[in-house]
Amino acid sequence: MPMSERVMVRQGLFTDGEAPALLGSRCTVCGAHHFPRHDTCPYCSTEDPVPTELSASGTLWAWTAVTSAPPGYQGEIPYGLGVVELPEGIRVIARLTEGNPAALVSGQAMQLRIVPLHTDADGRDVVTFAFAPADAS
Repeated sequence: MPMSERVMVRQGLFTDGEAPALLGSRCTVCGAHHFPRHDTCPYCSTEDPVPTELSASGTLWAWTAVTSAPPGYQGEIPYGLGVVELPEGIRVIARLTEGNPAALVSGQAMQLRIVPLHTDADGRDVVTFAFAPADAS
């Protein structure tokens, strides 16, 4: 059986490869990082921040479980949603691979993963980024 085509939920948010990364920006004036990429620094308004790949690991700062599908959502329920702090000093709101809030702890090491979200109308696998506990395989 042939593999279906794999597409990103939105271009420009992350790389989809063996070593995935979030695609952010770094301001050349104030040094702040941001996600997703911006044309202007949201902190000091400098134009043309430098595109950069952000760290693929971080620490869990806050989390919850989503148990009811948001409008237009086609993926599985429940799923985890959390805030992961990256070494660059920013906190990213992201899907979590762990949907049970009791299985997570504050400060837990997290690792970026690319995960299936749903199959679109053309039969393609739509993927997104998520963070998984670093000790999960």
